[in-house]
Amino acid sequence: MSEIEGKQIGGMSVIDFLTAVVSSSVQIKVSDIHVRADSPVMIRVDGSIRAMKGSPILRANDVELLVELMLGDQDPAEYLRTHQFDTAIADKNGNRVRANIYRQLGASAIVMRIIARDIPVPSELGLPAEVQKISSLENGLVIFSGATGSGKSTTMASLLNEINHTRRKHVLTIEDPVEFAFESDKCFFSQRQIGLDVPSFEEAMKAALREDPDIILLGEMRDAVSIEIALNAAETGHLVFSTLHAPTAADAVTRMVSSFDGDAQATIRTKLAQNLKAVATQRLIPKSTGGRISAFEVMTITARVSELILDPLRIKEIEDLVKGGDTVEGMLHFDDHLMMLVQAGDIDKEVALQYASSVTDLGLKLEGF
Repeated sequence: MSEIEGKQIGGMSVIDFLTAVVSSSVQIKVSDIHVRADSPVMIRVDGSIRAMKGSPILRANDVELLVELMLGDQDPAEYLRTHQFDTAIADKNGNRVRANIYRQLGASAIVMRIIARDIPVPSELGLPAEVQKISSLENGLVIFSGATGSGKSTTMASLLNEINHTRRKHVLTIEDPVEFAFESDKCFFSQRQIGLDVPSFEEAMKAALREDPDIILLGEMRDAVSIEIALNAAETGHLVFSTLHAPTAADAVTRMVSSFDGDAQATIRTKLAQNLKAVATQRLIPKSTGGRISAFEVMTITARVSELILDPLRIKEIEDLVKGGDTVEGMLHFDDHLMMLVQAGDIDKEVALQYASSVTDLGLKLEGF
């Protein structure tokens, strides 16, 4: 960072410029910040992108200065080789962002996602009881799924912080990069960042079982290797939290199985049936009063679900099982949660129908049928 001290963007030092952008974004509840050459800083608010008020048109050199700041003491070789790099950085006010640095049209560009300084409690996020119950699990794999930017990491952090306040456990997080910085309360936290503290997820997980964890937060499961790592950790009696891109609980299971070659799929099905405990899928939707709120689907792994996971010809039946709703076992269907949000006045009927899995079924329920 010392090498770029004295260099400026828009009449400010590089770190002051970053601080002005990030701190202003935090105040107006921006979710993402886009930085590229020949454009003002662009921000996403409530799902829509617009130019940041007062932002100068950035030059290619301005963006490169921000890239240099964000790389810090990390070896730039990976970025130079792959033309993309993930990291996290804090501004001078302590606000943190997760950043993806990449190349487009031959120049560097950056996307930053705001990381909440304070980890919200479940009630602040409006988490339904079926999601909150996840924090009481002792072992197994829990998956938080949904689209990019749907709030998976925030939900996961909120539940993990509830455990932090209620149980005496050693929590190990393995992330790329580290997002939420946890302050130990009853739990003791060890947080490892890929590329900074350990070379890879695989190396981190090999060492994990020698580090005496009770709970492991494994960043996004991106491929067969990370999925198998998560399952192996759950199989050894740990509680494992991880994220996955999948639109429904049933799709999450299909996505994990299909990540493996044919001969390995039967083994993975068995591991999932034995070790998967819950899948919580979420979508961010517009609130009636402005802003956005999460709608959830929750699948808990009952004996019946395990049976369906094992049979590749019956995987589609999982969706029907979740849709049927088993409140005793903690199942929650998207449309049922949408109806709850309408009844609570959090969302409008029109929005609920727009995001419904079955418009006809939800429409009838909203009309009292």
